[in-house]
Amino acid sequence: MKFFTAYLATETNTFAPAPTGWSGFKEYGLFRGDASGQAPQGLGLATRLLRQRCEAEGHQLIESVTAFAQPLGRTVRAVYETLRDEILEDLRAAAPIDAVILLLHGAMVADGYDDCEGDLLARVREIVGPRVPIGVELDLHCHMTRRMCDAADVIIAFKEYPHVDAMTRLYELYRIVADAALGRVRPVTAMFDCKMVGLWHTTREPMQGFVRQLQACEKLPGVLSVSLGHGFPWGDVPEAGAKLWVVADGDLPLAQKLAAQLGRQFWDLRERIGSDQLAVDEALDTALRLSSQPGRGPVVLADTADNPGGGAMGDSTFILRRIVERGIGNVALGLLWDLGAIQICRDAGVGARIALRLGGKFGPASGDPLDLSVTVRALSEDFFQIGLNSGDERAPLGTGVWLQWGQGVDLVLASVRSQVFSTSAFTGLGIALADKQLVVVKSTQHFHAQFAPMARAVLYVDTPGAIAMSFASIPYRRRSLDYWPRVPDPHGFGEAAQQGCACLAEQA
Repeated sequence: MKFFTAYLATETNTFAPAPTGWSGFKEYGLFRGDASGQAPQGLGLATRLLRQRCEAEGHQLIESVTAFAQPLGRTVRAVYETLRDEILEDLRAAAPIDAVILLLHGAMVADGYDDCEGDLLARVREIVGPRVPIGVELDLHCHMTRRMCDAADVIIAFKEYPHVDAMTRLYELYRIVADAALGRVRPVTAMFDCKMVGLWHTTREPMQGFVRQLQACEKLPGVLSVSLGHGFPWGDVPEAGAKLWVVADGDLPLAQKLAAQLGRQFWDLRERIGSDQLAVDEALDTALRLSSQPGRGPVVLADTADNPGGGAMGDSTFILRRIVERGIGNVALGLLWDLGAIQICRDAGVGARIALRLGGKFGPASGDPLDLSVTVRALSEDFFQIGLNSGDERAPLGTGVWLQWGQGVDLVLASVRSQVFSTSAFTGLGIALADKQLVVVKSTQHFHAQFAPMARAVLYVDTPGAIAMSFASIPYRRRSLDYWPRVPDPHGFGEAAQQGCACLAEQA
């Protein structure tokens, strides 16, 4: 069989101050039919693994565009349309095709397009017709839309946050799509709108148990896949929010019943699955107290609201300012995105001691710039961090700079705007973390997979950044305001409704 694949992904923060343009895609590498060979340890990893799986079973894979941009504002219309049209043209040229597998995000928004994925999938369906199966892998922070569901045969989202299961989900998707192309299964999908907005970590209970329950339900007769799309809170589009969907083998009533049951169960967990956010000084006080107690490893603080992975700029100074003002030492902090400061450090060279104005470049969400006298300890022109899904995966960071201030306060700057998800973002420049008192990461949750095992504690810090966690007060204009936690009971279930639905997984 002949498979067709493309990778087009970015997560759009419609409140972000800057658009997503060509430079956002090009800094991660923009590939046209050759990502699996040209970037096998980077952006092309997923396509390389998909190609290996196809060829191992005697199938052919036709590869189209591979493009990723770090989250920011709406994608420039011409950029999206150009990439979309290249994929569609490649699809036409590859005909006839037996199956399509698309690697998307699910929360891409462009000028004139609230649902880029739905638009792309509808056009792919027009080209391949009704009989060719279309499979899609999504980030769990997706907007699962009716148009997407209508155009695709099977959509699977990551189950874990942090997203350590992307490759596992891709293999599951491939199996279902291949079986559909061979006539072995007939996927049908039912979806439940949870009417919830938030971020839910799967590294703790009860979300860990809920993920296990989704996986158990996939073992039920007739069930092919179960996904919970958490939604992306900072995407102001009509169909945003958490959705749960079930893909069954030809049995729509089964899919509808299970989706409603699991969706209601997720709703019933709503008060117990959020993360605790501490104010900056409260977090620092807690971290200092914990670090003074017996034990090993640093206390890790997550600067959740300045996460470039959610569309923030990565240059806020709120936590760093208080560390400096309070004279706290033995700290590592990163990644700061400050291109001007990086250029000055490059010109000064390793070993130079310079007066530098850091951060605070992009308005109120970035805070005020901070003036420090620092020493340039290391420079790397080909800096990267290890990826979430494979030790072979490399995420580019451009030029990396290690700066040191005061009593062992180590700062990492990177010219490619990115969140921290690997300890290599520090150790790659020579910073040892094991004996640090505090490590501050600009990330919301993806850091957890690699940092939690070496940390004595993990704290989440509430700052005034661009993706603040006040979900009830996000200033939506396009999506309905009828959602929890803004509205206590958007479903109208009522106080007398039975809580804690039993899952069909007990039958598995």
